Amino acid sequence: MKIEFLGTGTSTGIPQIGCKCEVCTSIDNKDKRLRTSALISVNNKNILIDCGPDFRQQILRTGVTSLDAVLITHAHYDHTAGFDDLRPFCNNRPVPIYLETSVAQAIRTRMPYCFTEKKYPGVPNLQLKEISIAPFSINGIQIIPIRAMHYKLPILGYRIGDMAYITDMLTLPEEEYQKLSGLKILVVNALRITEHISHQSLSQALNVIERVSPQKAYLIHMSHQMGLHEHVAPQLPDNVYLSYDGLTVEY
Repeated sequence: MKIEFLGTGTSTGIPQIGCKCEVCTSIDNKDKRLRTSALISVNNKNILIDCGPDFRQQILRTGVTSLDAVLITHAHYDHTAGFDDLRPFCNNRPVPIYLETSVAQAIRTRMPYCFTEKKYPGVPNLQLKEISIAPFSINGIQIIPIRAMHYKLPILGYRIGDMAYITDMLTLPEEEYQKLSGLKILVVNALRITEHISHQSLSQALNVIERVSPQKAYLIHMSHQMGLHEHVAPQLPDNVYLSYDGLTVEY
């Protein structure tokens, strides 16, 4: 399995527009973060997790020319605004997008031109496949949805094999921890050092990592308030890493 971190920033990205802090003005590429998304390659299949407003720029960087599925965590703009740029992947067949019913309803409302009976030529051919928290498979690859809470909003993380990916979480229901046993890789959000109303802080993320006890953990969805990569990364536990855009992990 290969995980490519397409973006590792929060909804504003880094640099944040109009901000002159040391992170936003850093010349270190590891401090320049597009909106959070990842590409999972397993069994010669490419699965995209979230499709935000930076998707076009992100996917061009990878050189990938085919997508087998898209997994959506929730309806927020920074995780779904790139749907129209899925058009090049729809030439021969629809792109299957796995998402909860409420998220599917939001997408149909935002992009009605994609779901009319007679579509305008060239619009994205999107196949919305509504899911629950029950496991399902994509081309023989088992996907286990993980319920997480984004403050009061129920969202999804996903386990694929020995890897689990959870973004925008504040808390995890107690019963969901059993889905995270025996992980080699845990990808989880950590917005900043101080606490936030709807996202984990760094210390909260580290507590989850300690409880789950994966072999390795990678932090995502950082804001500029997390601090400089070169300052924060050396302070993390030995098996915990501050991810960055373009980072590729294979195992």
